[in-house]
Amino acid sequence: MTTRRMSTRSIAGPRLTNRSASNRKEQLRDAALAYLVEHGLTGVSLRPLAARLGTSARILMFHFKSKEGLMTEVMEELHARLQASFLTLSESSDRSVPPLKRFWLWARDRNNFPYLRLLYESQIVAARNGKQYGRHLKKASADWQRLVFQRLSESVRSREMATLCIAVFDGLFLELIVTGDRLRLTRAMDYFVAIARRSGKDA
Repeated sequence: MTTRRMSTRSIAGPRLTNRSASNRKEQLRDAALAYLVEHGLTGVSLRPLAARLGTSARILMFHFKSKEGLMTEVMEELHARLQASFLTLSESSDRSVPPLKRFWLWARDRNNFPYLRLLYESQIVAARNGKQYGRHLKKASADWQRLVFQRLSESVRSREMATLCIAVFDGLFLELIVTGDRLRLTRAMDYFVAIARRSGKDA
């Protein structure tokens, strides 16, 4: 399967690590991700999903062992692509827009919005099934904490501020999913960024 570089206006391309070792498995994972981005997780079961992917439930079981195994790998890939996009955006030479705001503008774009919608939908499903997905949730949370912490300016860099940034982004994006009010929520993001900057100057 060929890969290509994609602009930061769309979701980052799949990772290349170990692709030759499990190429068919990665193709199925990526196809499942694409399907779920379009259709969501509601009512997903293995046999209908396999039919949509042009394969069989037996083949999915062979590669992923269970529906939960497939969902875990899809969620991990989704997180990896989103985190890669966040890193790309945060490395911009334009320092007038902080990384959190830059990622917000990228995420609210109609090309990228479905990926974030699936992210939050999958987290809700995973939170209700902690036995199967608890390890994934903890790792994803730790990875986001680390990335955001590293991208904060020195004047406000702390684990508490990283936690607050993630919580504000999560809350605003969930509200965006519900209301679609991009203008009001972007203004709210601007307001939070201004508060955070003031706290850095006052420290």
